[in-house]
Amino acid sequence: MKHIKRRFLNLLAAAMAAASLAACSAAGGPSAPAESASEPSSLSAEVSEASEEAPPENTPAPDAPIRVGSLKGPTSMGLLALMDSDDAGKYEFSMVTAADELVASVASGKTDIALVPANVASVLYNRTNGGVTVIDINTLGVLYVLSADPSLQSVADLKGKTVYLTGKGTTPDYVARYLIRESGLDEGDVTLEYKSEATEVASILAGRDDATALLPQPFATVAMAQNPSYRIALDLTKEWDLLQQGKGSRLVTGVTIVRNAFLEGHEEEVRAFLDEHQASAEAALQFPEETAQRIVRAGIIEKAPVAQKALPYCSITCITGREMKEALSGYLSVLFGQDPQSVGGAMPGDDFYFE
Repeated sequence: MKHIKRRFLNLLAAAMAAASLAACSAAGGPSAPAESASEPSSLSAEVSEASEEAPPENTPAPDAPIRVGSLKGPTSMGLLALMDSDDAGKYEFSMVTAADELVASVASGKTDIALVPANVASVLYNRTNGGVTVIDINTLGVLYVLSADPSLQSVADLKGKTVYLTGKGTTPDYVARYLIRESGLDEGDVTLEYKSEATEVASILAGRDDATALLPQPFATVAMAQNPSYRIALDLTKEWDLLQQGKGSRLVTGVTIVRNAFLEGHEEEVRAFLDEHQASAEAALQFPEETAQRIVRAGIIEKAPVAQKALPYCSITCITGREMKEALSGYLSVLFGQDPQSVGGAMPGDDFYFE
């Protein structure tokens, strides 16, 4: 049961159902799982168990390094320059492949700052009675529709098609259904066919030229490398923005959270981390060759050429303050409207957002 639960938790959602990339590794793709958005009910159990077990000794000493945890995937790419910088000694970095492992570490007080999927942050906030605060958005949407059909130019053009994707009831599913509905299509106009892992979707594209698939990065780049017939037909971040003009909402994949128990005594250090995270994210985009090498060393993607090609599509950013609140709250409200449990059963309060 534990194996099945972890596998389901690792289906990629915004942000991104992901699982083992062993099949992609042979083609020069990623060599480790990317981050995932966890299924809320299972995640709630993980949080509850961890909260009950949190021992007092998990509170770090005043001069101890800040413990920063992240998931192996796009949300960590903007942190890699900081990991290599002169400031790295202030931190104790850890990178894991399973969302439930990172969430449990935060809930039990073993991690101070964590980079997690956006909806997971909301679930954690609700399940810890407001015990975490989001301090920045570290990645926007990384979801793309791939097709070899040149006529596919908009979400409305998906009418009559079958779209392969991962994770029914996870963020990619919610985003796809929202965009389909808001583009004027009925639920039955598009067939969504779910697979358990992103590698299964990629294998479909490798074997045929007439499929349509919804994949996150870096899976999308790997799939196109395997079969050059495919192209990025739709960038779901852009499609989201077209629908949200003037509303402030953005398609958010990953956010950075801090435990409030840590924040209360270390606000100055948290603000310093934000500045360093901002600089690190900017460096990731300004120096793509160097970033690609760091991505390989971190074990996120196996080969530097694939990493460099995927990097521009990973939507690395560092959005803070009012802009962060508008973008994230709008995104979470869309998920809440489709399924309240996707954000933990309730919308987070204003104290969820760091200013």
